[in-house]
Amino acid sequence: MILQEKIKILDELITIRERLRKENRKVVFTNGVFDILHRGHVEYLHKAKTYGDVLILGLNSDNSVRIVKGPGRPLITQENRAVVLAGLASVDYVCIFDEETPLRIIQKLLPDVLVKGSDYGLGDIIGREVVESAGGKVLTIPLTPGLSTKDVIAKVKKLIKEGIIVV
Repeated sequence: MILQEKIKILDELITIRERLRKENRKVVFTNGVFDILHRGHVEYLHKAKTYGDVLILGLNSDNSVRIVKGPGRPLITQENRAVVLAGLASVDYVCIFDEETPLRIIQKLLPDVLVKGSDYGLGDIIGREVVESAGGKVLTIPLTPGLSTKDVIAKVKKLIKEGIIVV
């Protein structure tokens, strides 16, 4: 499959979701920024896929990342992040969303399983009520300790400050 074929707009995913429902295939949904893809992201997405047959990833657009993370982010454009994520075996579809949260996508797709990292409490997961009221499950996945985009950025800044990396 060509990587761009895994990147869908919401209307396309709604049609795909209807087909998957008829085929009794379990859909898992997660979302995030995924700026500077690292091992923690890959392990998280691999684990998320184990909860169903198809993993749909909602990806924050560049605009929504700036709202959520502040100026200077993302470091990697939405198009580049989407293609890299589409290249992972565990990710079946990527959908870029421009809102601050993925609630609209979750409401439209009604995934069977909604997952987030364990840095979220179940009560803090956007879309939890929607998924549970439709009979779905909401789960958290333990994160790989010491691996986060924030940690990577801090390390690079430290190396620049120490003169080890020159920009």
